[in-house]
Amino acid sequence: MMQTHAFDWAAFENLDHLRRLQGASFDALGFGPVESHGESVFNEPGVSLKRYRARPNARPPLLLVPAPIKRAYIFDLSPEVNVVQRCVAGGERVFLLEWQPAGPDFGLAEFGDRLILACLEAAGGEPPILVAHSLGGLLAAIFAALHPERIRGLVLIATPLHFGPDAGIFGRTVADVDLARLPESVPGSFISTMSFRASPEAFGWERWLDLVQSFPDSGMLRNYLRVERWTLDEFPMPRRLFADIVHLLVHEDRFVRGSLAIGGKAAAPSRITVPLLCVVDPDCSIVPRPAVQPFLDAAGSEDKSVLEYQREAGVCLQHVGPLVGKRAHARLWPEILRWIETR
Repeated sequence: MMQTHAFDWAAFENLDHLRRLQGASFDALGFGPVESHGESVFNEPGVSLKRYRARPNARPPLLLVPAPIKRAYIFDLSPEVNVVQRCVAGGERVFLLEWQPAGPDFGLAEFGDRLILACLEAAGGEPPILVAHSLGGLLAAIFAALHPERIRGLVLIATPLHFGPDAGIFGRTVADVDLARLPESVPGSFISTMSFRASPEAFGWERWLDLVQSFPDSGMLRNYLRVERWTLDEFPMPRRLFADIVHLLVHEDRFVRGSLAIGGKAAAPSRITVPLLCVVDPDCSIVPRPAVQPFLDAAGSEDKSVLEYQREAGVCLQHVGPLVGKRAHARLWPEILRWIETR
């Protein structure tokens, strides 16, 4: 069992620094992100917001919500695989939420409520469709339960929503963590290391196999290396947010059970009434279908849909494949955008 004493945290902080240096070497070799031009329209401790130029008469806004673990540019990785540009080209008015460093006392009340609400206000206040990935989807779902009247729809991509022995690796990932001894910021490399220990297949040999499969195709290999560079961009998580996620959500599964409260207000799936779309990978060990289905069953929405992501090479980590895979952009995203257009 890993002991979470001060020496360990200092070692992980040093590892964060080392991984940032490795990322800079990827940039120097031309494998860094090629981001779209976006205008910064809002910034405060914990979050910033980018707006992208839309066509005239664009539809109601989309707010893209990443996980609070690594950088948001996974939605805007390169011209070839780019969720931001695909949505803009589809006629959407796109905003990208980017999590920023925050104080140690920022928890679910900030990341799952206040900061998202502040971004909605900065975007003009019009109810958006939230499009979110991984733990960002969990935060977006909690926000939708707290403020069902403030959003128009909810798209959750590879999002863990229910936790338990049959529901992915998150319970194993944090099993050894002593929440009473957390540092002010939990190093991103700590989360990555614990994830690898929980699932060496998803975070280890599957990535190496993907690399081998990508070698014959220069485009696939370039995409793989850009995602690999993104995995090195660690983002420290505030102590309170980490503890809230582990205790309230992973250990006690309060959200799907309907017993989660944020600021004295209930945040239960039954309060979500907007159209709901979940994208799942049926072969995923990180977020398998059982991590999503109990939430779908409990959600109050009358309009519920599920799309499946088919695995592919060249994405490095299958968990982000729906955002960066060439096949995903050719087949999955047209279906997502059609779903959005009809809502």
